[in-house]
Amino acid sequence: MVKQPVSVNGVVRWRDVGLADEAKHQQKERKMVVLRHEIGDVLRDVRQRQGRTLREVSHNARVSLGYLSEVERGQKEASSELLGSICSALDVPLSLMLREVSDRLAIAEGVAVPDTVPQEFAARYGRDLNEELSDELRKGLMSSAY
Repeated sequence: MVKQPVSVNGVVRWRDVGLADEAKHQQKERKMVVLRHEIGDVLRDVRQRQGRTLREVSHNARVSLGYLSEVERGQKEASSELLGSICSALDVPLSLMLREVSDRLAIAEGVAVPDTVPQEFAARYGRDLNEELSDELRKGLMSSAY
């Protein structure tokens, strides 16, 4: 580390050169997220919430027990077909699993993604649009079940 004079508004201060650069570099390293780790964490969380074993899910997904374990630990990069098979075995839509992964990535990257309609819109239109959208979604799911 080297001390270097820095002038701010005519006041000279001494700054350690190298520390800020190292801190920025470490901060960038901490923010780097490996997608296969997040996918594995979400798959494991879903499986454990359902109270199911690796053996049961691997059998239903027609994936070897060892490979599924490696996917959950983030050691293997799963193909879209394999992810689809695992999600089917877990009775979870692939899109929902990927949405959870996306939300986790956004949090890790410090990106705030709102999941709700802004209050300005709700106030402007005089009703809760979230409830209206939920009703429409529910009706759509009910009609697709027939």
